[in-house]
Amino acid sequence: MQAENHGRRMAFTTPRNQASSLASSLKIGRTVLVYLALIAAALFAVFPFLWMLSTSLKAAGEVTTTSPVLLPANPTLANYATIADAFPVWRILFNSLLVAVAITLAQLLFSAMAAFAFARIPFRGSGLLFVIYLATLMIPSQVTITPLFILMTGLGWVNTYQGLILPGAFSAFGVFLLRQSFLSFPKEYEEAANLDGATYWTVFLRLVLPVSGPALATLTVLSFMSAWNSFLWPLFVTRDADIMTLPVALATLQGRWTTQWNLVMAGAVLAVLPIITLYLSAQRYFVQGLTSGGLKG
Repeated sequence: MQAENHGRRMAFTTPRNQASSLASSLKIGRTVLVYLALIAAALFAVFPFLWMLSTSLKAAGEVTTTSPVLLPANPTLANYATIADAFPVWRILFNSLLVAVAITLAQLLFSAMAAFAFARIPFRGSGLLFVIYLATLMIPSQVTITPLFILMTGLGWVNTYQGLILPGAFSAFGVFLLRQSFLSFPKEYEEAANLDGATYWTVFLRLVLPVSGPALATLTVLSFMSAWNSFLWPLFVTRDADIMTLPVALATLQGRWTTQWNLVMAGAVLAVLPIITLYLSAQRYFVQGLTSGGLKG
């Protein structure tokens, strides 16, 4: 009798256990496939940077071999020394850093003030004015280069730092990004501060800005990357190596008929290091700014 009851229990429980085991195996299999896909995507994204670093450490003969090799046979830093001799690399790095930092700070200041006005200060026509201002994003930057260059020439700012910095100090995208973040700020806090006699400046500086860190960090990274990698405008407005930025200097390494790619890759490594450093230092705010404050409103 006991054997018969035990057999019945086994008959009822075995299919259930098998289904549970199958579901668990499918879940583990899906997880493994997801991780494999993520690892493959990460390797696909990182490989160009590894190839760039590897090429920057190769001699000229290794770069032009018919069978490409990832790891250099005899790694050397001679390419970096050659770049340092070709042009004043430290001066050019200083120029790029100065221009990128100045443009980033200017965009943060002006974009934050304009975004606060559009988001928290009611005035007639604010919506229409914001739409018109935002529509400037549809104008290609190449279209504005000629009138900007004529303006810089008339002001005598060609081949100057102010000519490099001021045209990039204002950003419609920055205003849009910060406005969306400021709109998510609770209105009750602002009303309570107004009852205590707080002005718009007090609300802006002491309430809104301190809680908008992710959006500000996102705009910082994007503005710095754009200013650091800018090529066309610095190419137009600079003449001397003393005022030249890094992307323009790297373009001089490419010859008309032949190009020493090991030197170009060494320069590219120097160009990408500050951006990677900035992103790693602000990455915990970067995604938050894009997914929360930048998408609300």
